[in-house]
This record gives sequence, structure tokens and C-alpha cells, in this order.
Amino acid sequence: MNVRSLKRVYFVGIGGIGMSALARFFRNQGAVVNGYDRTETALTKQLAAEGMGVHYTDDVNLLDKEAELVVYTPAIPKDHAGLNWYRDNGYAVYKRSDALQWITEALFSVTVAGTHGKTTVSTMIAYLLRETGYGCNAFLGGISVNYNSNYWSSDNATAVIEADEYDRSFLKLFPDIAVLTAMDADHLDIYGTAEEVEAAFIQYTHNIKAGGTLIAKHGLHRAKDLKASNTITYSLQNDAADVYGANIVQKDGGYTFDVIIKDRIINGVQLPIGGMHNIENAIAAIAVTQLLKIDADKVKEALAGFKGIKRRFEYVLKDDKMVFIDDYAHHPEELAALIQSAKRLFAGRRCVVAFQPHLFSRTRDFADGFANSLSMADEVILLDIYPARELPIAGVTSQMIAEKMTAPCTVLSKEGLLEYVKAAPLDMLITAGAGDIDKLVNPIKEILENK
Repeated sequence: MNVRSLKRVYFVGIGGIGMSALARFFRNQGAVVNGYDRTETALTKQLAAEGMGVHYTDDVNLLDKEAELVVYTPAIPKDHAGLNWYRDNGYAVYKRSDALQWITEALFSVTVAGTHGKTTVSTMIAYLLRETGYGCNAFLGGISVNYNSNYWSSDNATAVIEADEYDRSFLKLFPDIAVLTAMDADHLDIYGTAEEVEAAFIQYTHNIKAGGTLIAKHGLHRAKDLKASNTITYSLQNDAADVYGANIVQKDGGYTFDVIIKDRIINGVQLPIGGMHNIENAIAAIAVTQLLKIDADKVKEALAGFKGIKRRFEYVLKDDKMVFIDDYAHHPEELAALIQSAKRLFAGRRCVVAFQPHLFSRTRDFADGFANSLSMADEVILLDIYPARELPIAGVTSQMIAEKMTAPCTVLSKEGLLEYVKAAPLDMLITAGAGDIDKLVNPIKEILENK
């Protein structure tokens, strides 16, 4: 399908982070864009302000019946009246992943996949391409703090796309450059086993266009099964990789480091955001820029101004008295990286983590891992599980994690967490999770500022 020629597009689930980027793309192409979402959010308000029609009631009478294309997210329930009306009446109805496939076929595409880090790496790549003047069309799974957006356009026919493994949707993409950050078990409600997760990521690399390049984290399990015409490996500090970091120094909640690329060094790279894992993410992004032959000094200058992604090691407050970090971490490996990095950067402070588990199935599958990672904190507050698309599973609650913890742990309601923040002596607080815990960030910030 010619994505540039469409005049009217309708989105079922327009407020989703990936869907909204696509909606912005079609609006930027000059199409009339309308859509449905279940609830009004800051993001849907922005879409409406940008000229898109958004409604929040699943009512057939509110649909755009002149739409040439209907795009939906797999998170939409099967009994959705609007989506079923479009199907029953012969409209062109496609998943979000189909639309992204057409974009990868039409443009030179850089896609970023992996169970962790893909939002940060894709945002870093797109930011660096924009700030160095190279240019790209960015389709991201997070909000760039620099631009307050998950999408931007360019006359350069290059796309940077976050490749989502949920529902195997990333297997429809055909990149010129594919980044692979991790292949850990996740979404077992979709894949069933860790082996099936790995098999899907391996298949992702098989989709790389002829002559294309895979940029993969060094040491991935089953690395020998990954397939591309060219492969580059990257690492935080392992000198067996093709691209790696060295001489890392912590500074003001961020880092300076060198990047070694085969036979040359990029000295004194500055990263102004926290998290050792973000150094590794930056190294992957820098590897892409060097493959595209972008001047290294321009890349260094740009990275020094990178402000991060909302909810990815985001400093909500950072001063002598209080550090408050908000993060999207919802997998044990992500929580471990988050807590370790925070404790290293702010040694001597008491690390309190408020975590909202996301999905009953993920909590059931990784309860031991969550308990191990969270026990790195000095104290943990657990909120109830955020169900998202799932119905409850008997016996699966946040208490499951609490009972396995070795650090002090309490299960509280959202109101209970706010009361805790008012009363407790705090000098470092982390809120984490992929549900709606982010709605508590501003109330917590106000409480902390007033204390």
C-alpha cells in the first residue's frame, strides 16, 4: 500500500504510544486522521490539538465512514463494536504492524528490537540523526523529552522504528539496519516459552534486507543463529565486541566515556542521563551513526544535549535533599539495571522503590525474578497488579512477590503510597512500572516539594 497517497485514516486505539506515532505520520502526510481510544490522556489531547478527531465512546455513529484505511492495535478487545463494524462492512482493516511494514518497504529503515532498551536506543538514534542534520522519520515507543513527541518527520527518506515483539508484530518489518538489544523471556502469554521468544528474535534478523546490517548486543544467547549480510556487535565495556565503551566516569547524575570502534576512538563522549545501561544504549546508537558515516564530532555534540525519554530513568526531582526517579521498568532485568544504577549514582542514599506489577501473567511467570531484583532496594512498596488487557488469574497478586522478598516490603493502595510519601523520611524514591503508576508522579512530586 502507498502510505503517502492515503487521504483518510482511522485508528482504533489512537492513544497508544505506537499508534499515536503512526497517526502523526499520516497527519503529516496530509491525511485526515480520526480515531477512538478508551480514555482521554495528555497524549490524546495533544493529537486533538494537532488536528485529529478523537472520541472516547465505542459508538458506531462516531466512526469515520469515509476512511480509506483502518488501523488497529492488537490490544483492542475482540468485541469492540467499531472495529467489528469496519470489518463487517468491507473496509481495509490492518494492524499497526502492517502500516509499519509498508513504511519499512518504502523508506531506508533502522529498526530497534529487544526485550529491554529498544525505546531508549531508537529514541537516541532518531535524536542523533535529527540533531546532526542527517534527518529521519521517527516512530517511537516513548516520548522524547527534547521534543515532547514520539514522532517527527524529515525530507530524508529514512525511518527509525521501535520494533515491538508483542504479538510478534516486529516480524513484519524489513529493515536495512536492525538493532537487537536483548532476547530475554517476556510476553510468555503470547510465546509460551523462552525458546519461542528467542526464535522470534532470530526470525527478526532473518528479515534484514539483502546487504543490510545487524547491530547486536555482544554475548546474546544463540548469537550464531542470528542472520544478516553484515553483523556488528556492541557492549558496555567488553573489548571482544566491535564497538564498546571505556574510561567511564560518573558526573552530575550522568557520565563521560570513550567509545572504541574497531581501530579508532571517540573520546570524551558525554551522556547527561543516568543509568549504566544507558551508556550501553548510547553505544548502540553511536554504532548506527557511524555505519551511516555521520561525523563523530557532530554525534558527540548532539549526545551531550540528550534529555532522555519520559519514564526512562527520568529525573523528576534531583537536588541535594531529594532524588526522585520515574521509570517504565516492568521486567526483572529492567528493575535490576534501574536499582543498581540509581544506587551507584547516589551512593549513601536510602533507595525506596514503589513498583506496580504489569499483567497477571507476567507477575506469575517472573515472581521470583521480581523479588530478587526488587530486594536490591532498601525498601519496596508494591501496588496492586495493573491488569491492562488481562483478566485476573486466581492466586496471582502483588503479595506473591512480597512473600519472596528479602528487603522490607509493603503492599499499598495508590492512596496508601501517597500517605507513605507524606510521612516517611525519604532522600531517594523510584517509581516504576508500565501501568498507570505514572499518574502518581506529579502528586508525589508536589508532596516531596512541599516537605
